[in-house]
Amino acid sequence: MERLLKVEDLKTYFYTDEGVAKAVDGVSFDLHAQETLGIVGESGCGKSVTALSILRLIPDPPGRIEGGHIQFQDLDLLALSEKEMRRIRGNEIAMIFQEPMTSLNPVYTVGDQISEVLRLHRGMSKDESREKAIEMLGRVRIPDPEQRVDEYPHQLSGGQRQRVMIAMALACDPVMLIADEPTTALDVTVQAQILDLLNQLQEDFGMAIMLITHDLGVIAETAHRVVVMYASIVAEIGTAEQVFGGPNHPYTEGLKEAIPRLGEKVERLNTIPGGVPSPFEETVGCPFQNRCPRVMDICKRELPALKEIGDNGHVARCFLFD
Repeated sequence: MERLLKVEDLKTYFYTDEGVAKAVDGVSFDLHAQETLGIVGESGCGKSVTALSILRLIPDPPGRIEGGHIQFQDLDLLALSEKEMRRIRGNEIAMIFQEPMTSLNPVYTVGDQISEVLRLHRGMSKDESREKAIEMLGRVRIPDPEQRVDEYPHQLSGGQRQRVMIAMALACDPVMLIADEPTTALDVTVQAQILDLLNQLQEDFGMAIMLITHDLGVIAETAHRVVVMYASIVAEIGTAEQVFGGPNHPYTEGLKEAIPRLGEKVERLNTIPGGVPSPFEETVGCPFQNRCPRVMDICKRELPALKEIGDNGHVARCFLFD
């Protein structure tokens, strides 16, 4: 498949009174056209900061992209002016944010908010953009779109607000969608509906999706390939079958073992002991060393490189494969 996005050695730091927090520290991965790439990891591992860095939405101060390259199609996103980035955001690369109630403006109708995107990027008139907004609400399976278009966010359920966010993101037919925790705070039934909707819309629009979540079940159901992040770095990359069927990093193994299994009676769920190191800490060696059941002396001295395991694109950052 054609490569749509290439992130290489991305570093995004936050400068605070407590010190420098290295939220993303040398992250690299590719996203191909019409692919769903899952990015998974514990809270605070750098997933959302990576997404915000791609769109150049890191608040400065305190944040700053300190290094790396982000190539989207034939464009170097880090070299573009802010005016050029505004043409890309919402038009060619769209994003669904974590919490729709805080992302949607409470004093404007949902129709006005979808229409604004169309008038800004597509130059549509007020009437044209309203008709398109109604069409998009129907596409995301909101009932009675002609009525809902004039309602405010507080009048909709959580699942409906998330659908409005999806409609807004896809209104300009982007080639890439970043979905940051799109099913957070939704009940299980609505979660399944949103994931099914994203899969269907991906087929309809032919777009690539970067799906960010800490839910391994969501990733296993929807992603073609998976990036496992830990403590601001990439621990493992592979297809969903490779990562969940035969994980090559002890952290990924720990995540997999922590998943509860239907019909299996256990007194206590498996956990990974310890905690994620603070982004303010200067870690020597592998950041997973204090939690790893297979730690070696070299892990405490050096950070392993991402290495390919075999010749099938499965890579892991671990000395076990030296």
